[in-house]
Amino acid sequence: MYELIKRIFDIVASLMGIILLSPLFVIIALLILITDGRPIIFKQVRIGKGGKPFTIYKFRTMRQSRGLSITKKGDPRITYIGKFLRKYKLDELPQLWNVLKGDMSIVGPRPEVPEYVKYFPADKKDVLSVRPGLTDLASLVFINEEEILARFENPHEAYIKYILPRKLKLNMIYIRNRNFCFDMWLILKTLKRLVK
Repeated sequence: MYELIKRIFDIVASLMGIILLSPLFVIIALLILITDGRPIIFKQVRIGKGGKPFTIYKFRTMRQSRGLSITKKGDPRITYIGKFLRKYKLDELPQLWNVLKGDMSIVGPRPEVPEYVKYFPADKKDVLSVRPGLTDLASLVFINEEEILARFENPHEAYIKYILPRKLKLNMIYIRNRNFCFDMWLILKTLKRLVK
């Protein structure tokens, strides 16, 4: 019953979000186009429920260049508009389409790129047993992840050894205790943090 209610909520919430926020979508798209050109949407392969790969959508916030799949504060690849979008998590808005499609949920563990999924220990593989989400416990705790990574000389190594294990632990706490009320609490807590 929980899964059914959650999916209905995801469809309704994502559809309403896309409709109500469509003017903001247009404004952001125009700003990216004017200041940094195409493409407007950034696409990346992430790992979803059951270990199935899917394409995640975001507003592009970085110049097109090779580098790490994670970013730290002050990363020279991030555009001027990108800094603003990332600060308020507006670059994540196109993921409402991922939610509507069923790749993601509003609440659930954030989906990882394949290169970091291979570092999941066996006792944390259950993270892949649920739909990934826009927000979760780890998103709240590591809302300033880029600032944390900026403190380390090697962000890639810091992510694997310091941040990822803690994220997975929080993900497992969510999975073991998830229910609709918990989901609503996480959504409200996320909105409150973003407004702050």
